[in-house]
Amino acid sequence: MSLHITKLQKRLCNVLQDGLPIRARPFADLGKLLETDEKTALEETRQLKERGVIKRIGTMINHRALGMTSTLVTGHVPEEALEEVAEAVNALKNVSHNYIRKHNLNLWFTLQGESQEQIDIEVSKLSGRFGIDFYSLPVERVFKLDVRFDAEGEGQPSGDTQQVPKSEIFELNDTEKQILSKLQDEIEVTERPFHFLCGAGIEIDEVLNTIKNLIDKGVIRRLGAVVDHRKLGFVANVLFCCEVQQERIIEAGKKLARFGIVSHCYERKRVKNWPYNLFAMMHGRSMVDIQHVIDKFTKAEGIESFELLPTEAELKKEPVRYVRLPREPSGRSQ
Repeated sequence: MSLHITKLQKRLCNVLQDGLPIRARPFADLGKLLETDEKTALEETRQLKERGVIKRIGTMINHRALGMTSTLVTGHVPEEALEEVAEAVNALKNVSHNYIRKHNLNLWFTLQGESQEQIDIEVSKLSGRFGIDFYSLPVERVFKLDVRFDAEGEGQPSGDTQQVPKSEIFELNDTEKQILSKLQDEIEVTERPFHFLCGAGIEIDEVLNTIKNLIDKGVIRRLGAVVDHRKLGFVANVLFCCEVQQERIIEAGKKLARFGIVSHCYERKRVKNWPYNLFAMMHGRSMVDIQHVIDKFTKAEGIESFELLPTEAELKKEPVRYVRLPREPSGRSQ
């Protein structure tokens, strides 16, 4: 259910999703941008957090730049075993998202690891433990990863801008490792939110320059607000999976990623009994909005084979915390 928020709060939601200014007093900069002052920007942000519109302000780390890989895992879990299996999946520290979706394949979760082999072992362990056939659907190509919700607009298709994280693996120096490790904690809404990163001879200017460098390298995708999309009115969502001929996958993926309601868009590996290779997560203010985009896309691309998987329950949604930052570059791309 959406909440009533003011025009200023809507604008604040949008700019905070774009990213917190990497300045000693970022809310002073936001105040100027929003034609108000630092105190108001801070108070309005705190109010949005108290009401749950902003879930947290934190760092979105690009796991690929740390040499990590990931997959989407799914399987059919019988109703009587669902609670036990979901608890076991949620307990895995390298699981960031876990959902029940309306489909025979009802459990869907993302799993990270240092290699595809490590992930395969983890999936195999889960399958053996519960006697369930879990399928791993690793990413073959990223077309879009841009989870933002327009608090001011109507969720209409955007232009050609598509956010794709960099895949190059970086070796971080000690200062970068120290700061990135601490940035995994939530950023507090204070006048000087980055000062907690100072110490051990590191002053605020070095902190800010290091954060900017990590963003420029693509290690940090974004440092900003994560919002509760439902409270902004985006109450409908669906995982869209379709089958596209391999020679057309790049063209089709780029076209699908251009729609504003698409937050994630990937080519994924096909598996037995699941022929779909193009995946998109869609959010809208109603299923009518989503269906309109699906109809437009499938008609234009001549796609006949696809599935819609609405979310029935969100079981886990939290970033993976990285203990080791990172290993030596191996020259490979994820």
